[in-house]
Amino acid sequence: MLSLSKHEAPLQVIVTFLRSAIFFLWFALVSAAICIVFLPALILPRKITVWMSRRWSALNFWGLRVIAGVRFEVRGRVPANGVLVAAKHMSMWDTMALYLALDDPAVVLKRGLQFIPFYGWYITKVGSIAIDRSGKGSAVRKMVAAARRALAQGRSILIFPEGTRKKPDAAPDYKPGVAALYNQLGVECVPAALNSGLFWTGFIKRPGRIVLEFLEPIPPGLRSRDFMKVLQDRVESGSCELVAEGRALLERGSDVTQ
Repeated sequence: MLSLSKHEAPLQVIVTFLRSAIFFLWFALVSAAICIVFLPALILPRKITVWMSRRWSALNFWGLRVIAGVRFEVRGRVPANGVLVAAKHMSMWDTMALYLALDDPAVVLKRGLQFIPFYGWYITKVGSIAIDRSGKGSAVRKMVAAARRALAQGRSILIFPEGTRKKPDAAPDYKPGVAALYNQLGVECVPAALNSGLFWTGFIKRPGRIVLEFLEPIPPGLRSRDFMKVLQDRVESGSCELVAEGRALLERGSDVTQ
């Protein structure tokens, strides 16, 4: 169902819907073509699939900009390899953007995604860290072990601490898995804030500028409780500021795509 803000005129609603529909077709065609063409990559070295995944994200972002009028901006210092990155999660855009911004990160995700045809094969091949949420203690141990192997390869670890997508105004719900990684890996944690949920709202893509911001790193060594408080405070306050900034532009009807 089409649900747009009160600031959008009827004609703008129609145009946004049509642009979103065209982008959906672009996304589907690009995804299908790449999945089929690169099937042989599944038996070749991992780096080939990593390259393919980054090209897939880049092509979809090109379509998002040209077709739907959605651009993006990266703020802050993009972290080097060998760190833990903990990001807010509002939409599918987040995974693609962070995979492009970072250099071959190992993404922590739910195990069920691996069973999706094509998509699951490729996320497994690139070396994602799949966790079984019902496994509790054993799942955490496996996650930490896989993260250590990724760090030994010179990669960073990317995790969405809430474990699922949240709407911009939803109450935070940070899971303890990120604290387990932080304590066991002994590396700094880079929080990341964003406001993608204002513009990538399911099927509808609202024209504007999504902002991804890397925040001040959290040094290793904090107690779990202290770490979780600092992480949540930074990610939530940073994301709230970006959401407020995005909403102000949308409400003024500013040309946020320039």
